[in-house]
Amino acid sequence: MDARSLLWNNPQLALEQARRKVPQPGLAADKQREWNAGIAQTFEIAGQQAYRREAASQELEALQAALREARRQVRVDIEQRFVQVLALQLRIATEEEALRLVDNAAAAVQKRVAAGEDSRLDGNLAAVEAERGRNQLASLRERLTEARAELASALQQAPDSLPEVAGELTPAAPSYTLDQLLATARSRPQLQALERREAAAASRLGLERAAVYPDITLGLTAGREGPNDAREKVVGLSLSLPLPLFRRNAAGIGRASSELAQVQIERQVVGRDIPAQVRALWLNVDSLRARVKRLEEKVQASLDQNQRLSATAYRAGEIGLLQLIVVNRQVLDGRRDLVDARSELRLATIALEAAAGWPGAGEAR
Repeated sequence: MDARSLLWNNPQLALEQARRKVPQPGLAADKQREWNAGIAQTFEIAGQQAYRREAASQELEALQAALREARRQVRVDIEQRFVQVLALQLRIATEEEALRLVDNAAAAVQKRVAAGEDSRLDGNLAAVEAERGRNQLASLRERLTEARAELASALQQAPDSLPEVAGELTPAAPSYTLDQLLATARSRPQLQALERREAAAASRLGLERAAVYPDITLGLTAGREGPNDAREKVVGLSLSLPLPLFRRNAAGIGRASSELAQVQIERQVVGRDIPAQVRALWLNVDSLRARVKRLEEKVQASLDQNQRLSATAYRAGEIGLLQLIVVNRQVLDGRRDLVDARSELRLATIALEAAAGWPGAGEAR
């Protein structure tokens, strides 16, 4: 609003009133009351108004772009916290299933120990394994509570609200290519904000350079002077021009030049780092997607089969408790690896789309 005003400098209003005593020989002094009123306006002559308006306009657009970037980052942060809660819920479901199998095996072992078919060592191994599973489950539930509290805080929910989430952990197949992401990254709000800040800094530098040229001040005055019986009406027009002999605004120009250089460097750094970050995240996502595929196709099926075969073999007395525990641990570790890999893939995909500024990045899916 200040930059769009008609004139940058306010007009100056002056009012003067004088009382004059004029001595008269042989008579009483003549008292005369005189007054003078005037108005003066300072004008900029080097285009300062245009520089000032352009700088204000660019700063406003930069702020709007920064707000868009901040909103997008908030959505990305919430989606990442959502994925963390979802991954922990899936991990807990896996641990609960594993604990159920361990408890069943421990109960069977205790019966066999009581019947003298197994040693007390086998019973202790089963009890320890069950207790380890409960401890791991309790630790995951504590982590889940913390993650849900962080998600509730990010969503600005009530302090006693702990949200539960539901959804698929594996991200959908990508609908974009690396070239499309790189093209989108060049129009990220963060880069737009830096470009606007650079334009605003250039305008401020032009303003500081224009401030070297003096402003002219025009004044108009009107007044009444002289004795009461011979009043004179006086109208005057004045023009004043300061001489910029000693102060050449070197400090202001230096600060504006430094600010422009800093913004240019920052824009160049961000413009170079964003494509590099997108390329690195693209490779990371490709690697994680391949790892998840291997775990799903080659490991998970074998682990499920091993679990069924080991349970059948243990009931038939073909394998011992130690072998059953080894198989159950392998199954549990494999499922943990799959959940962790899916979680890492989802988080890496979120980071990739956020770094590229892909449309819809950070929105709930």
